[in-house]
Amino acid sequence: MPFNALFGWIMKKRIHQIDLFRKYPIEVQNEIFEKLVYNGKFTEYGKKYRFNHIETISQFQEQVPLQKYDDLKPWLDRLMKGEQALLWPTETKWFAKSSGTTSDRSKLIPITRDSLEDCHQKGGKDLLALYYENHPSGKLYSYKHMVIGGSAETNPLREDSYTGDLSAIIMRNLPWWAEIKRTPSREIALMDDWEKKIEMMARTTMEEDVGLIVGVPSWTMVIANRVLEITGKSNLKEVWPNLECFMHGGVSFEPYREEFKKLIPDPNMNYVESYNASEGFFGIQDQQNNSDLLLMLDYGIFYEFIPMDRYEGVESKKVVTLADVKLGKQYAIVISTNGGLWRYIVGDTVAFTEKNPYRYRVTGRTKSFINAFGEEIIVENAEVAVSYASLKTNSQVRDFTACPVFMKNSNKGGHQWLFEFTKQPENFTVFMQYLDEKLRDINSDYDAKRTKDMAMALPIGEILPKGTFDGWLKSKGKLGGQNKIPRLSNNREILEQILQGVLVK
Repeated sequence: MPFNALFGWIMKKRIHQIDLFRKYPIEVQNEIFEKLVYNGKFTEYGKKYRFNHIETISQFQEQVPLQKYDDLKPWLDRLMKGEQALLWPTETKWFAKSSGTTSDRSKLIPITRDSLEDCHQKGGKDLLALYYENHPSGKLYSYKHMVIGGSAETNPLREDSYTGDLSAIIMRNLPWWAEIKRTPSREIALMDDWEKKIEMMARTTMEEDVGLIVGVPSWTMVIANRVLEITGKSNLKEVWPNLECFMHGGVSFEPYREEFKKLIPDPNMNYVESYNASEGFFGIQDQQNNSDLLLMLDYGIFYEFIPMDRYEGVESKKVVTLADVKLGKQYAIVISTNGGLWRYIVGDTVAFTEKNPYRYRVTGRTKSFINAFGEEIIVENAEVAVSYASLKTNSQVRDFTACPVFMKNSNKGGHQWLFEFTKQPENFTVFMQYLDEKLRDINSDYDAKRTKDMAMALPIGEILPKGTFDGWLKSKGKLGGQNKIPRLSNNREILEQILQGVLVK
């Protein structure tokens, strides 16, 4: 049996386990809950909140408080110094840097051996398993896998510990069957100088026979364009004729979809989305023609959800379990994990599209929105509108951010948008009109505020010089990896910092 066929057969054996939580989601989640609470009994955190007296989910919710990063940080400070059995009974020595896009401070999320193997690595295997389920003739394992990851460094407080992007932690611990197919070399993949890394990745991988690319769309585009510049080729299929799949995550793919069709002009090219955050691997696209994500329920994560209409007021939040979520409603995700996170508010929002099995869309961030005038714009709205305006004007946005323009004197309020384009529209004013048109079409609150310009004026926009957003990220020590520009902010702080950087230049 050819090696690729053998690999595909092994991967597809996992489908039987995936089918189990597709059919019996609540039962699987209850089992995960019991395992987590049992392990939590042997930790300092579990003793503090009397895990040995918890028998039901309702007791768990009554006894264990919801927590955000600032609540977790004192425990992390102790873990970073080498204390153990604080949040999880087994050793914790890896810490994933979260993007922390709304704060200058990096967030460090604990990664245990259990969460690495039973969550993040398991998710990587399931990406392949579900791909082979949907594409039985796939040949991914016949070719190289280009993986675009971040970097990691030794923990200054412990020589046997290190911190870094989740992708770097995963890469340092890849199983042999994944390592032998990965490109570029680990030395290049883990470089922390992103300008040099992009150049080295482009020059190294263009010589390989790449069949799969794994990465964040924005950075993948940068490397792909550099490969085309060096080789003089017009598209990636001329460089890598056996390229058949791009597995992506980190940001919505919609604003990039049309550009990737140009980079890879192959109607048989496959795109698979996943949702692997520092805190856990939460979802995989399991259908070919539907980008909704399957909620992965057997990764050592117990899920709860906060309805966003009840989000404000930490103490009064009414949290629901998976059995009680409603379709189309916005929820903030709460997780308890085998990484030692207990009732942790991730900061992302989702809306379920199906319950048999549970599939959903990522709709934004609890802190990434604009609601200065009652318009309630979420990231999903913004990305759909930007994609629409790009399509209508034959342009391509590389990155963007937006925030309110607050009412002053007799001037109406509105929104201000900053864009970096890969391909600029011929008429930027028309681009902004299309963006406004789509926002009004998909968000009734926004439309109401924009009616006759009564409460909000037409949004204003500005095209930034190439590299502006990367310059801002670099100034914050966040260039590369999983770090990204905040799509939306409800204040002007970030936008003003970015514009100030342009003026300084």
